Amino acid sequence: MISSETITGYLTRLAARQPTPGGGAAAALHAAQGAALVAMVARYTTGAKYEQHAPLVQRITAAAGGLVGEALRLADADEEAFQGVIDSYKLPSDTDESKATRAAGIQSALIQAAQIPAKLIKVSGDVVDLATELFDVANANVISDVAAAADAARAAATTARVNIDINVVAVKDPEARALLAQQTDGIEEKVVLAADALSARVRERILG
Repeated sequence: MISSETITGYLTRLAARQPTPGGGAAAALHAAQGAALVAMVARYTTGAKYEQHAPLVQRITAAAGGLVGEALRLADADEEAFQGVIDSYKLPSDTDESKATRAAGIQSALIQAAQIPAKLIKVSGDVVDLATELFDVANANVISDVAAAADAARAAATTARVNIDINVVAVKDPEARALLAQQTDGIEEKVVLAADALSARVRERILG
């Protein structure tokens, strides 16, 4: 499982000529890193100087920690879901009945695989929202990490979007495709706009 392996082990598997882990898992780790950066900035925004903001900072710290865990769960889920797609393509197809079973299995696996990155985009948006909340009160010495968190979440959202697209394109059922499109079209755009706006605010604050 990605959530319990070393960074070196994960990167070795990511670089290998094997289908999993892939871009979906990488997207989830982008989100996890973004959430972890938010938590780190929040923990530096404590003490007497920030006492008036303590409730906000405590809430953000806890929420960011929860998003780290959720992103890691989605990394594992994405790897499992894509493996399900691969396994469905390996099903027998030597009879009409087995061909039909195989086709149905492939379509079901593709639809399931598209759900994971959609959930990840939601997590990415939550990371940007927390980083945006933290920006106005954050310790100035680590303010650049607010932008780093936003940029990591942006990368997670756009990478997840590509993974949705490649799965949706392979779905043959028009109704299923339309439903997936309705659920996922444009969902990353708000994340990207919010992340870009926050990064710009951080840079403006740094440069004065």
